[in-house]
Amino acid sequence: MDDPILDALDPEQRRVATLLEAPVVVLAGAGTGKTRAITHRIAHAVREGVYQPGATLAVTFTTRAAGEMRSRLAGLGVRGAQARTIHAAALRQCQFFWPRAYGVEFPSVAENTYALVARAAHQVLGSSDQALVRDLDSEISWAKTSNVTAAHYPELAAGRSVSGASPAQVAAVMTLYEKQKLAAGTVDFNDILMCNAVLLTEHPEIAATIRDTYRHFVVDEYQDVSALQHRLVTLWVDGRRDVCVVGDPNQAIHSFAGADASYLLRFGHEIQDAETVRLFRNYRSTPEVLTSANRVLRVRPGGAGALQATRPGGPGPTFGGYPDEATESAETARWLTERHADGTRWSEMAVLYRINAQSPSLEAALSERNIPYTVRGTEKFYDRAEVRQALAEYGRVTDGDPTGRAETAIETALGRLGWTSEAPSGQGRQRERWESLAALRGMVVDEAGRREGWTAEDALAWLRERAAWQAGPVADAVTLATLHAAKGLEWESVAIVGVREGLVPFVLSQEEPALSEERRLLYVGFTRARRDLRVTWAAGRGSATRSRFIADQVTGEATVGRAPRQRSGSVRSRTCRVCGNQLHTAAERKLSRHETCEVTFDEALFDALRGWRKATADEASVPAFVVFTDATLQAIAEAAPTTAAALLKLPGIGRVKVDRYGDQVLEVVRGHQG
Repeated sequence: MDDPILDALDPEQRRVATLLEAPVVVLAGAGTGKTRAITHRIAHAVREGVYQPGATLAVTFTTRAAGEMRSRLAGLGVRGAQARTIHAAALRQCQFFWPRAYGVEFPSVAENTYALVARAAHQVLGSSDQALVRDLDSEISWAKTSNVTAAHYPELAAGRSVSGASPAQVAAVMTLYEKQKLAAGTVDFNDILMCNAVLLTEHPEIAATIRDTYRHFVVDEYQDVSALQHRLVTLWVDGRRDVCVVGDPNQAIHSFAGADASYLLRFGHEIQDAETVRLFRNYRSTPEVLTSANRVLRVRPGGAGALQATRPGGPGPTFGGYPDEATESAETARWLTERHADGTRWSEMAVLYRINAQSPSLEAALSERNIPYTVRGTEKFYDRAEVRQALAEYGRVTDGDPTGRAETAIETALGRLGWTSEAPSGQGRQRERWESLAALRGMVVDEAGRREGWTAEDALAWLRERAAWQAGPVADAVTLATLHAAKGLEWESVAIVGVREGLVPFVLSQEEPALSEERRLLYVGFTRARRDLRVTWAAGRGSATRSRFIADQVTGEATVGRAPRQRSGSVRSRTCRVCGNQLHTAAERKLSRHETCEVTFDEALFDALRGWRKATADEASVPAFVVFTDATLQAIAEAAPTTAAALLKLPGIGRVKVDRYGDQVLEVVRGHQG
């Protein structure tokens, strides 16, 4: 390549990298190379002298993403640019400027707020039940990120459910929690952002210093920002034009934590002359996976939000139901074994699920087949006590012989800690400690094999950099993770289990906007797969059956749910084709589904049909329902029939209606399909 920074980019990515004279909003679909686009933007701007590395702040929302960005920037020759989580950047500023503003050190950050919330809950509600405390802890976090104070919570939290506690009781817990935190002299995670915003708002001289220090901004995952985070970013940027925000509304899945994708969508209107660039070329998944994902999201090929595949074709996604969760887990383990036998590494496979309670059954099934696995969301590698101890010991070995061989130094350090190459028998903490140290040794030995003359001192600097990036070793093990925890990751082969009503969508998310977020969550799961995608559900609880979100991708033969058995010819009129449960009204029977079950029809076609119906009814001077009811129009929009025979098969449409309106209806359908 003549230009290693720009020649590696597609036209839209290149536009992101070179558009330095105006604010930029990047709408980046899953797998479209957004990290590549923004890191190459920074590298290009530094090379052109537009950015100063030390004055550049790239904001992310996970430590892993920040580490990945720093690693990529280093690979492009850019060192000195700051890539931090928004909380890490805010904490750094608070710790430095708080003494200047208030004459005291910034308070320590409470590592765990659970105990404080539990005490407050016990005093207010007379209970410290674990589930209640966790819900209250989450609700307090939501209130803070949404700028909702305890005084205003009762009026602004109408309709929110917190384990049966009333809004007034939740407000009382919030008030007591703040008092206890103040007495302990600590702040929580969200206080960091609030304190940083206060510094910028109430101390103009400090704000000027911070803004002079950081003049170039890139903010990733902007669909996940809360009101408080958006406010802080706005204060940092302060109306300047050198800002680029990146996000994907179709991956907005954190509203429960206060995130609001509207800040991303409105950003281009809040800053004058901002330009929007859409990344739509997907480099991750096969066309078959993307087609299935687009159908989950209900976007048509080539429509707004649809991803365009660039990879060659592969196998189509598979769908299937099982009589119970144990069978589903066992079959998932069998599928993983088959993929591994075909050459896919364990580390290139994942099993995703909606809630953590689904994990034990999978763990048992994988253990039965001796499949190695790791559960995502557990303690970070470099935060483990044995890893910290080993790094400290390695530092002492290096101090004694900095030019010695890296492999020898790590063997010496681990030997001092009692580690041997022979793994301990059994499981438990002892085995976990051995695995951690073995992984650390493997990192050093593998890297030393790629670097001639690598010294202990070289390796120590490399390890410390990796630790700062939270770039831990990649174990050759299948990843188990919730759909939320899988965001931002990808694997060659992905199995998604428990895709049934009550889990996806979740039982507490049956109304908008939560219902649409559940759909986006499943879409995120689909787009984690590069080649193999397997979607399953189990009908082991009541009449649960496959999710409505995949209803149009599942054949009747794939479903093994336990819906009530019906007499021949009566299924259409008596059971919901989405959830499988009993229908109650004439309108529901006409649609063959409950009116509360999410629609699967093309809304644009439905609107076109309603427009035709109104014109037809007005011309005949009859009420609109005389032509067709809304339920019938929805059935037409869902089926999109192209012949009179197909129209006749729909519930509520007989020969008279087809003779009178059939040609006109089919013309509307054909016109909508282009």
